[in-house]
Amino acid sequence: MEDLAPRPGDLDPIETASRDEIAALQFHRMKRSLKHAYANSPFYRKRFDDHGVHPEDLKTLADLARFPFTTKTDLRDTYPFGMFAVPRSDLVRVHASSGTTGKPTVVGYTKHDIDVWADVVARSIRAAGGRRGDMVHVAYGYGLFTGGLGAHYGAERLGCTVVPISGGMTERQVTLMTDFRPRIIMVTPSYMLSILDEFRRQGIDPRDSALQVGIFGAEPWTNAMRHEIEEAFDMHAVDIYGLSEIMGPGVANECVETKDGLHVWEDHFYPEIIDPETGAVLPDGAIGELVFTTLTKEGLPMVRYRTRDLTRLLPGTARSMRRIEKITGRSDDMIILRGVNVFPTQIEEQILKCAGLAPHFQIELTRGAGRLDEMTVHVECTTAAGDAAARAASARDLAHHIKSVVGISTRIAVGDPGGVPRSEGKARRVVDNRPKEG
Repeated sequence: MEDLAPRPGDLDPIETASRDEIAALQFHRMKRSLKHAYANSPFYRKRFDDHGVHPEDLKTLADLARFPFTTKTDLRDTYPFGMFAVPRSDLVRVHASSGTTGKPTVVGYTKHDIDVWADVVARSIRAAGGRRGDMVHVAYGYGLFTGGLGAHYGAERLGCTVVPISGGMTERQVTLMTDFRPRIIMVTPSYMLSILDEFRRQGIDPRDSALQVGIFGAEPWTNAMRHEIEEAFDMHAVDIYGLSEIMGPGVANECVETKDGLHVWEDHFYPEIIDPETGAVLPDGAIGELVFTTLTKEGLPMVRYRTRDLTRLLPGTARSMRRIEKITGRSDDMIILRGVNVFPTQIEEQILKCAGLAPHFQIELTRGAGRLDEMTVHVECTTAAGDAAARAASARDLAHHIKSVVGISTRIAVGDPGGVPRSEGKARRVVDNRPKEG
């Protein structure tokens, strides 16, 4: 893999500013953002008043802890446009979640918001090793999902050539990568594994592609998966973080020269870590739930939004801005099985240790005859390990790893290659077939 460290002068001045300079800018922008939310969003005016706080109460950055949290439920309760802080006619775009678990969450952007979004994604691509003139293959989904258009506008802002293929049509994805020879791909890590499978199905060595950088996000993934992809393609695999409620992709990004966590673009997004149970702010270095306050957003300012992502804040390394540790779980995708907390990424790490198994999996939860919850991990064998004896050995190996590391006994179902459902976007890792209570 080539050295993609930035050259002197490539970075925005704020990326190398002192912590005092960053904090001063954050305080100035936070006061302005809180005032904007209070003056122009009926939701936030009532929420602040109900909690007995006013924007003028912010005397230091630490005073943000006095302000109330915002949650995904708030966006659903005010569906569709009840949280916006500008007239609907001032919005140039709206995005929305799929709404598969209830009303979708709707977010809106002014022209200024779109410009900021393009800037932070361009900064993210540059941090990952991208440069002006690179061809970028965008295989995130386009449409209401923020991934595709967020990546698209950022790549164009950096001066790249964009291939807006979106998700799906995996055979065509590989054909275009072979013919167009893009240097960068932006995609979910689970779909990148499907693309890898298609390279191999077509008999094409992934290392013969021109890919040098993969920017992967929209779902938790592990360093073990990073190693798998980097070895297969001889490329750099870098993490990008974002969520539509805060902006979309580009809230934070790993720097290719260190790959040691995601630097938060703190000039636009102020991070906190809280205790998920009590809501108390935790010191840097402590593991807890990530909370964001937007500092420059006009259409939908967010104050102390609870992301449900679990991580910790660390000092900056390649940039002055603080890092969040690679997110490998969410408080709301944690499985509690017989008293043990389990995250899908823990299962993924154990699968990647087993040579006879492909890196595709799905967890099924059921209720056993003894009224105890049971877990079955559905995996698939590689083409090189397809006989019954090899499958049984792989199943025993995986069950042993999970028991030893995670601490639970699981059933392992090893199927044929391609047997685990594939995703063209975010992977559905957990299927809960337990009976509904009540």
